[in-house]
Amino acid sequence: MTLDLILIGLVITLEPIPLTAFVLILASKNGVRKGAAFILGWLGSLAAVVALTLAATGNEPPKSNTAPAVAGLVVKILIGVALVVIGVRRRQALGKPKPPKKTPKWQSGIDNMSWWYAMALAPLTQPWGVVAAGVATITEAKLSSWQTSLALVVFCLVATAVYLAAEIYVGFWPEKGGAMLASFRQWLDTHTDQVIIVVSLVLGFWLIAKSIYTFVT
Repeated sequence: MTLDLILIGLVITLEPIPLTAFVLILASKNGVRKGAAFILGWLGSLAAVVALTLAATGNEPPKSNTAPAVAGLVVKILIGVALVVIGVRRRQALGKPKPPKKTPKWQSGIDNMSWWYAMALAPLTQPWGVVAAGVATITEAKLSSWQTSLALVVFCLVATAVYLAAEIYVGFWPEKGGAMLASFRQWLDTHTDQVIIVVSLVLGFWLIAKSIYTFVT
């Protein structure tokens, strides 16, 4: 379970679309404060997902070979298949012309964005399809040991790692941080498809293979 949560957390923190939104917020006027609010909303939504999942299972993970356990494996397989399809389609679309995208309304007024708006934007940009894989994995958790509790905390922190690192860097070294954000945004703009392809295929194949192996054994 721990390895699954770490891998899922890495994919969440590397998803380029919400990461691009965060970079824009952090680079805006009073960006450090708004970035902190975004991170708070991001972490809060993840913590809420963990808490609600544990509440739904009653802190009693389904026993193996039961209907709930099989259903959990099926859900992870379906999510894995969906991720693989996304990765393959993105790979096939590489190099093809794309229709122009309209600038989101929130982005046009980003300098005047309030901190609470930035906080609310975080769960809206969360990659919920990947988070759903985390939910399916968390159903296997039981808070009977410190190792399990630590695994859930690590999941939330790993899923926020890039955001926290950027926030700290820009907060302590604003000039260098501003240059870093500009370079990072440019890199994201030109490598979004490649990142989505890699993270989707890696996590997708992992979920499929791991779930089938667990089901068979």
